[in-house]
Order: sequence, then structure tokens, then C-alpha cells
Amino acid sequence: MMHLSHSDAPFDAVICLNGNIPQRETFEHLIDRPLVAADGAATVLFRAGIIPEYVVGDFDSISQDVLAALRPISEFVVETDQETNDFEKALVFAKTMLWSRLLVLGLHGGDLEHTLNNWSVMMRFGQDLSIVALDQRRFAIPIYQSFVYAAQVGELVSIIPQPTARLTTTGLHWALTQEDLTLGIREGARNRATDTSVSIHVHSGALLFFCDADLPLAPVLAGGAIFDDSTIVPDGKNDA
Repeated sequence: MMHLSHSDAPFDAVICLNGNIPQRETFEHLIDRPLVAADGAATVLFRAGIIPEYVVGDFDSISQDVLAALRPISEFVVETDQETNDFEKALVFAKTMLWSRLLVLGLHGGDLEHTLNNWSVMMRFGQDLSIVALDQRRFAIPIYQSFVYAAQVGELVSIIPQPTARLTTTGLHWALTQEDLTLGIREGARNRATDTSVSIHVHSGALLFFCDADLPLAPVLAGGAIFDDSTIVPDGKNDA
């Protein structure tokens, strides 16, 4: 079973989207990581006194004065494909740079449909890349397989299906036993860890896992011991 824990292994890069970006102190934790601005996010960062190493997009959202100011000091990656949004363009660029562990800022904010689309993009690319979104001191992590999380007792934990998942859990106040979560029907928000070891067996589907952020530490999903269904599932059935 995979183990999810906060590690001092650094992110390969930080991608900032044109949403609600965190306070400057967050960027200070990440000062030694390459910073990629997705189009209009470059304007937000520049106004806050933060200079991205790369600006990626079709540049339909960045202000002209910021564009002129950044040209001598940032590398511009022009992607004019209108079939993809700026987040997708930034993730494709990250793959060309061989960055696989990515922290995303500004995922949420602006038009609601923009936020939901970014959410969908993160789940799609999260199958190939290790993507973690940060918002309001919380991490959101795409998950596609069973794992054990090293939690703090009392920590707020949320499990949001994408769009559906059958799960068995231990170490949470509201436990699940081969139960289905589905968007629009039943979700798993605002649960609490009752143990330092929280296990989530994903019988099928995928989910977004929300836990407390601990910058500059990064959440790392690494291999562990073989998972035995009989230790979790009372009737011994295995839907995986």
C-alpha cells in the first residue's frame, strides 16, 4: 500500500494560476523552486513584487505594461492553442522540462467555471504527474490508488470523489466500508483523523484528498507494504 506523508523532498516547480494566490510568505518558502506563471497570473505576481522565471500561455490575459517589464527578466513560452487553457499549457511545459512534482497555486478564484475546469485538468494530468494544489493552508491531492496517510490526530481530512469512488477507510471519525461516494449524491468532506495512521482503500474510482499543508514540506506518495484486504474489509470481499 502506498504511504502519503509530508517530506522535506522539494517540489520540482511551482505553477501559479490566475486565481486567489497566497500571501508573499508562501512564496518565500518556495524561493529556490522554479516559478511558472500561467498567462494572467504573471500580472498578479508582478504587482505583488514576485518575478516568475517562466510565463506560459497565449498572453491574452497579461497586461501590456507587465509584459514589457518582464520580457528582459522572465522566459516567455508562447502557446497559442485555443483548445487548451493556461493551466494545461503550463502542465505541458512542465512535462517538457521533466518536472514531475508540482505545486499549484491560484487554482481557485475568479469565475466559478474557470475553477471547476482547472479542477478537472488537475485530475486528468494527475495521472502522469505528481500535482498538489495549495489553497488556504490546505493541500488538495489527486489520488487514484489505496494509501495510508500519516495524519495528526484531530486533523481535518476531506475525501471528494472524482466523480465516483468506492472506498474503505480506517482512522477517521466517520468510517467507510466498501461504500460509494459520488459527486452530486454523497461526498466525504470535513472528516477528522482519530489516529496518526489513516488508511483509504480505493476499490474503484479516484478522489481528491484534502489535508493540512505544511510548507516547505511536500506531501509524498511512496510505495509501502502489500495491502491485505482482510485487515480492513470485514466480509473479506475485494472490489479492487
